[in-house]
Amino acid sequence: MIINDTLKARSGGKCELSGKAGDVVVYNVAADSYSDNEVLVLKDLADQLEGAVAFSSEDWRFLPDVMWSQVPAVQVLAWRVLNRLKGESWAADALDILYLDEETLAWAKAAPIAEDVVSTVVHKDANGNTLQNGDSVVLTKTLDVKGSSLSAKLGTLVRNIRLVEDNPEQIEGRVEGQLIVILTKYLRKQ
Repeated sequence: MIINDTLKARSGGKCELSGKAGDVVVYNVAADSYSDNEVLVLKDLADQLEGAVAFSSEDWRFLPDVMWSQVPAVQVLAWRVLNRLKGESWAADALDILYLDEETLAWAKAAPIAEDVVSTVVHKDANGNTLQNGDSVVLTKTLDVKGSSLSAKLGTLVRNIRLVEDNPEQIEGRVEGQLIVILTKYLRKQ
């Protein structure tokens, strides 16, 4: 879609959500009865909104700042994404304080972000490598296990890990037969 002059002037050629320059596209904030329903957004964000790629909550952390925009279409998009991410504490807090007038709120509720778009929590080791369920990891630090006399030694191999779904900083694994939670910053993927 061609970016019209009004949209270019309003956005300054940058993403109206994140404020970043880059590969921007026109995103139509659906609902036919509302005018001025186009927003300039980064292509990566538009892909998440359209379900072309997995929805990543970390990519939307700027929303508590942008939700106060004077542009109704930006407010609507911020409300929709915050509502979709309300399981994240930062998004729930922002949603609690966000105020939209009745007409804008009705617009926001008219076409929420599709439910089939899945929020993805990405787990990364100390070196930035993405971790998956079933991976093997090595401890990069000796760790004392809370509530136990067990001490997980530096260099210990932990096989068949399980990711903690709602926390990207934790995994579960067995050390000396005991299931423990380990912080990802103390791991290196094998």
